[in-house]
Amino acid sequence: MRLSRTILAGVAASALAGAAACGAGGGETPRPAGGTALYDALPDDIKDAGVIRFAGDSHPPYRIVANDGKTVTGIDKDLQDALGKVLGVRTEISIVNGLPAALSGMLASRYDAFNGPVKDSAEREKQFDALVWMVTRTSYLIPKAGSSSIKSAGDLCGKRVAGTSGSITEDQAKRLTEWCAKQGKPALEFIGFADTNGTILAAKSGRADAASVTESAALDVISKEKDAFTYVTQTDEQGAGIDQLAMLVPKSGGLGPVMFEAFKEIFKNGEYKKIMDKYGLQKVAVEEPKLNAAATQ
Repeated sequence: MRLSRTILAGVAASALAGAAACGAGGGETPRPAGGTALYDALPDDIKDAGVIRFAGDSHPPYRIVANDGKTVTGIDKDLQDALGKVLGVRTEISIVNGLPAALSGMLASRYDAFNGPVKDSAEREKQFDALVWMVTRTSYLIPKAGSSSIKSAGDLCGKRVAGTSGSITEDQAKRLTEWCAKQGKPALEFIGFADTNGTILAAKSGRADAASVTESAALDVISKEKDAFTYVTQTDEQGAGIDQLAMLVPKSGGLGPVMFEAFKEIFKNGEYKKIMDKYGLQKVAVEEPKLNAAATQ
């Protein structure tokens, strides 16, 4: 389903107008105040199902998976609940084994979206609408019981660095390796894992000297395990920069533009700020969401 500019304009106007809510009984998700037009603009298959299906791997603090392997808490759950409320549908998360499984699952129509967080890129925007809702710098968790010689990201040259395979942090580690070579230092050894939990455990157990994670993940780990880790952050000189992180939605389904309007609404109603404040992520929050920002750069 493709949405015309006229429909999207109507979606935005109606959402901003704050139309009265349409309550729903019997345990159904109520249509939200100001969100009737958003619900009407959803693809028919989403309205028929009454749910938006998210793929998600284990990635604290975004997705904290309970021992049952199904119950999920964290930023994603809170964010998706907020988006579902303004869209008037339920959301659910299915746990998958890493980024490749999430991407292929969406393209096979098993899932409607993936919140990553993943780096927005022009290449990904060929198949997916990318909704940017935060930024990050790659950081490296350093076990306090490990090497005391790592005081900055530059000290990781020649060290073993664990990270999630195919993630933004793997790309950043490659850039850091290139910087190391320019300094005449040995390359770092990247060890890939399926998810963030595996990455952190590798550093804890001594299989790696550091764990590469997003800055938001580093902040979360430090807040929970202050005595276990310190962290260093990759610099612009070392190829890091500030990366835009996005939710990905397959272009073919037509959900992306409607989800973008829902993001605008949770920025406007304060839910976005409430979630970022709850998890201490003020440093990586953005002033407004963006849609397919990489293609326009």
